[in-house]
Amino acid sequence: MKRHINKIAVLGSGVMGSRIACHFAGIGVQVLLLDIAPKEPNAAEQAKKLTLDSPVVKNRIVNEALQSVLKSNPSPVFTKDVVKRIQTGNFTDDMPRIADCDWVIEVVVENLDIKRSVFEQVEKYRKPGTFITSNTSGIPIHLMTEGRSDDFKKYFCGTHFFNPPRYLRLLEIIPTPHTDPEVIDFLMHYGDLYLGKTTVLCKDTPAFIANRIGVFSIMAIFHIMQEMSLSIDEIDALTGPVIGRPKSATFRTADVVGIDTLVKVAKGVADNCPQDEARKIFEIPPFLQKVVENNWLGDKTGQGFYKKTKGEGGKEILTLNLQTMEYGPKQRPKFGSIEAAKPIEDLKQRIRMLNAATDKAGQFYQLFHAQLFSYISHRIPEIADDIYKVDDAMKAGFGWEIGAFETWDLLGVEATVKAMEEKGFAPAAWVKEMLAKGIKAFYKVENGKKYYYEVATQAYKLVPGAETFIILENLSNNVVWKNSACNLYDLGDGVVGLDWKTKMNTIGGEVLEGVNKAIDRAEKDFRGLVIGNDGANFSAGANVGMIFMLAAEQEYDELDMAVRLFQKTTMRIRYSSIPVVLAPHALTLGGGCEMCLHADKVQAAAETYIGLVELGVGLIPGGGGTKEMAVRASDEFKEGRIEEEPLKDRFMTVAMAKVATAAHEAYDLGILRPGKDEITMNLSRLIADAKRSVITLADEGYTRPQERKDVKVLGRTALGALLAGINAMQVGKYISAHDAKIGAKLAYVMCGGDLSETSLVSEQYLLDLEREAFLSLAAERKTLERLQSVIKTGKPIRN
Repeated sequence: MKRHINKIAVLGSGVMGSRIACHFAGIGVQVLLLDIAPKEPNAAEQAKKLTLDSPVVKNRIVNEALQSVLKSNPSPVFTKDVVKRIQTGNFTDDMPRIADCDWVIEVVVENLDIKRSVFEQVEKYRKPGTFITSNTSGIPIHLMTEGRSDDFKKYFCGTHFFNPPRYLRLLEIIPTPHTDPEVIDFLMHYGDLYLGKTTVLCKDTPAFIANRIGVFSIMAIFHIMQEMSLSIDEIDALTGPVIGRPKSATFRTADVVGIDTLVKVAKGVADNCPQDEARKIFEIPPFLQKVVENNWLGDKTGQGFYKKTKGEGGKEILTLNLQTMEYGPKQRPKFGSIEAAKPIEDLKQRIRMLNAATDKAGQFYQLFHAQLFSYISHRIPEIADDIYKVDDAMKAGFGWEIGAFETWDLLGVEATVKAMEEKGFAPAAWVKEMLAKGIKAFYKVENGKKYYYEVATQAYKLVPGAETFIILENLSNNVVWKNSACNLYDLGDGVVGLDWKTKMNTIGGEVLEGVNKAIDRAEKDFRGLVIGNDGANFSAGANVGMIFMLAAEQEYDELDMAVRLFQKTTMRIRYSSIPVVLAPHALTLGGGCEMCLHADKVQAAAETYIGLVELGVGLIPGGGGTKEMAVRASDEFKEGRIEEEPLKDRFMTVAMAKVATAAHEAYDLGILRPGKDEITMNLSRLIADAKRSVITLADEGYTRPQERKDVKVLGRTALGALLAGINAMQVGKYISAHDAKIGAKLAYVMCGGDLSETSLVSEQYLLDLEREAFLSLAAERKTLERLQSVIKTGKPIRN
């Protein structure tokens, strides 16, 4: 199906509707956002003598809803200017405007009669062949098409976005028996490529896939908690990042989603799935019923399982005691196995260890996994024909780093089945049949491609997307070089890819060795290099602990060598004889950002939070970042523009430690280059897109660039202006004396030092100034205090 989505209509401007509108606007689509007109003017409107006929009154609901969402944190938009692509209106006056839309998405209240009345209006104005979908999370999709035309039914299905749609990657596609297969194929592809979603094809069953499994998991944990006499704090310590789940774990997730929403989904499954063998798990426990009766529904009511208060020491988070139903201070749970597991960086190894533990934590994991594995096996083929769909839905919708069936593989299917049955939780018959055939795992990897066990055919099939996506961990047989932190993979077609695995993917000596070795090998045997990884973050920057240790022990020669090595490495990225493409995602800070600044091209994930943050720890960027910002300012000097303006812009980006809240914003900060660096919406496509960029650069006849000796620096004139601004900030008490000292060092480097006039200098000249400033600041006591604070608490102090 050849289609172009240029304009969509979103019907319903609540939290989901407005956020869906923002996400489409963020990728460049024009949006018409409609909602109901008020029944009467409010007090402020009456005071202005406005009537229901006034456009201001008629569009109040939709405009206020959109503005409220735009103020939310985290932001629903990549950049503020995307709002210009959203037009608002009301159902009474503006429904005819949907006639020029390519896709109409209904996001009104979860009431079948109301949805049907909206669709009746849609049918009057929608042009034939236009997509029409519902974002419902609970109402059967097929019930919505009753009374609609054949054309409506042909182009109708469910498209269930998860909240917030910018950040949660799951998009469930739910067809009806009447939906044209080509419509489904198009939406699956469009959601993946353009919206950046993991698109999962679902059956029209209660709660679809992610909520069915996710809410089961939460409800099962509630029951296990009561059985094992565990507290809220203990459960959230057991079910968070330590096992590859979000920081919100279980109870915080319930607060964020809304406890009433959780209860509604659970009751919906209990009422509508009489054949569900675990139906009793969805029954609401007394403590949960009491919380709802008290209207403690989570964030939306200001308190739920947790409650924020202001105490003498500032803000404090209190935890609900489910026995007394009173709030008290958060308790730090103590589980021996959890403490032993925390230092283990490899999540798979950590999960194996925790599940094998003999303490209370281990007992919890064994019981939870027994129930979870039994449940997911019985949902095939009820909610999905294929196991990978369950895993994709849980990873993209609930933030699980490893899917449920993947976890089962990890713990050993055969051994785990025996343990499950001992606890009274039997797997579905097809699992036993699989094991009887001698097949011991749900997934396997061959030649870098992932295959899943298809229950219907009892054979392995290629996971869809495997031919498009490059998943580095699947390429373990393609490693051409490695050290204890890095792996260099042959990605095929003459391209190699380097990744590393350290804590927060920080950059130390072994990573720098890996980058240099990767370039050496690529120059000798390949066409180009991709630097990227499959970790939670691209890189949190240089190893702060190493910098602190060397500075605290006054090993300045060692520190000088380390900074020189970092600078040489970033310059090696810039001046290699093969194209080097960086593929950042999520946190890309400090040294990670400096590497990107020196790449031939950056292929960034849309959700890339990139910036030079060194000033927060009392330093300036020392891996070429300060130099590079001066180079970019030099290249922006133009006739008719005040010379200091580009320099001031770049100086402020570094001095304020600005971090882009999306890759799109990184263009405004001068970190990404318009027309050169690109953005990938779907994170799963990032490495493949970066590889394609390498091949394009190589095919265009890549030639090694020449080191710059023509960087225009402004010397004393610009330095004086910047120092005056710094002084004013200090006098106004916006910055501390140490902040001012760091800012002055930064200004000195970016202006080219104490030069009497505008001059042309080399990159190496600026690198030497940068390194000297970095080393001098590392010797400052207040810088050491900041570094120590980051190491101990993860946060810098202001001193």
